Amino acid sequence: MMCDALGLPVKFILTAGEASDFEQAIPLLHGEQPGYVVADKGYDSNEIVDFIQQINAIAVIPPRSNRLHQRIYDKIIYKERNLIERLFNRLKQFRKIATRFEKIRINFEALIYLACSYLWLI
Repeated sequence: MMCDALGLPVKFILTAGEASDFEQAIPLLHGEQPGYVVADKGYDSNEIVDFIQQINAIAVIPPRSNRLHQRIYDKIIYKERNLIERLFNRLKQFRKIATRFEKIRINFEALIYLACSYLWLI
């Protein structure tokens, strides 16, 4: 999921529960023009960082501890990563989303769209 600077949902890709979010980072960023891309260490890869630089954005992703070349990142901007965590918290307040009540993909995706629309309205 992607959110804006106010923590409102902008775009999401629904995947299987066992699928890695790492694989969806680049498809999620296609067609977007962000100034910064703030993500946690799980998204620290040369492929993702290079793609972020190609779209003229700044990657604010802390490097993993096992990286040979430790990249520098803006720690003040990184503190804003809590916006996406708070967005997921607000989405989980909808019981049918938190418990994955709808088992059919299109129905569950529709619930997420509905909940995201509600968050934009309040």
